[in-house]
Amino acid sequence: MYSAEISRSNPSCILFIIDQSGSMSDPFGASTKSESVSDAINRLLQNLVIKCAKSEGIRDYYHVGVIGYGAGVGPAFGGVLAGKEVVPISEIADNPSKLDKRLKKVPDGAGGLVDQLVKFPVWFEPVANGGTPMCEAMRTAQTVLTQWISEYTHCFPPVVIHITDGESTDGDPTLEMEQIRALSTDDGNVLLFNLHISDSPSAVELRFPETADALPDAYSRMLYEGSSSLTPFMIRVANQEYDLNLSDGARGFVLNADLTLVIQALDIGTRPANLR
Repeated sequence: MYSAEISRSNPSCILFIIDQSGSMSDPFGASTKSESVSDAINRLLQNLVIKCAKSEGIRDYYHVGVIGYGAGVGPAFGGVLAGKEVVPISEIADNPSKLDKRLKKVPDGAGGLVDQLVKFPVWFEPVANGGTPMCEAMRTAQTVLTQWISEYTHCFPPVVIHITDGESTDGDPTLEMEQIRALSTDDGNVLLFNLHISDSPSAVELRFPETADALPDAYSRMLYEGSSSLTPFMIRVANQEYDLNLSDGARGFVLNADLTLVIQALDIGTRPANLR
């Protein structure tokens, strides 16, 4: 299980489910929650494009989708990709909605660092309005994944990355999360990660805990219980490359991680095997 090699003929799928409700405009670190989340997703997409780049071009090892939920529920890519549910990574590489300019520290050749303006591709914009129809978003994801799996039954199972800050406004999503995790390919069940940005004063930063003991409220615990266990490969990457010191019972749940940690958390979910 969870051993299928990823190749162009046998790609895997990454599906983001992103809370775009009004409260995502609240501050988080140096920016807002929605800006921090969109920045993390755009960085991950850029990293995926780089990882799939070979001398002849971008190899379609991954198909990627983003479902946003707030004032409505639906695909959340911008630009040419707007309205598309899941697209091959080469299509993402070719179609950022815009290129921002960002400052990046680069070596100055004398042992120091200098700021340099670099182009930063943007596919997903920050949005924050409306309620939190989490159950509907999960059902939408289930439909998208069911269709995708029917075409790629032998692949490494899709990874779903759900990022939210608020309580669902259309019911308890426990059943919907269970139904997503019950979907499977020949290689194993779909993996669901929950990244929770909590306003609770008792919330501490947690990364892939093995119990719910330190979680601040029933809502965090519900998201924790809805999260898949990390695969042995993911735990190995987390421990060897990020020094996270995770145990075998670690769940794909992150609470109030900083931006770098969020990106690391997502990256663990996207490197199941050697890409061919």
